[in-house]
Amino acid sequence: FRNRGKMTILLVEDNEPMRLLTKKLLGDLAETFVECDDGAQALAAYRQCQPDWVLMDIKMNEMDGLAATRQIKAAFPEARIVIVTGYDDARLRAAAKSAGAFAYVHKENMLELRRILQQG
Repeated sequence: FRNRGKMTILLVEDNEPMRLLTKKLLGDLAETFVECDDGAQALAAYRQCQPDWVLMDIKMNEMDGLAATRQIKAAFPEARIVIVTGYDDARLRAAAKSAGAFAYVHKENMLELRRILQQG
């Protein structure tokens, strides 16, 4: 990682309690969390903070996470985006992969998310 150890995570999630839970569970891994509550803000936030990881929800109001993932990956091919969603669906997994997501994690499996972020 750029800053050796502690990382910057862009958290794109419309559910505030889920953002709080994610920060609590991953707080020891991240130095900084930058938060957006919609995919429409994600590209500008990525451009501004250049995070080590993006944790992206799928279902959001203005722009869903798959569209936001495609936007970020088009502008920043090196971006590492993990889809973190409550939907465990094979079609969504395939769509996330084709959008350029690094991984797809169900919200109930935060240990898997930790492992992905630690192993990079």
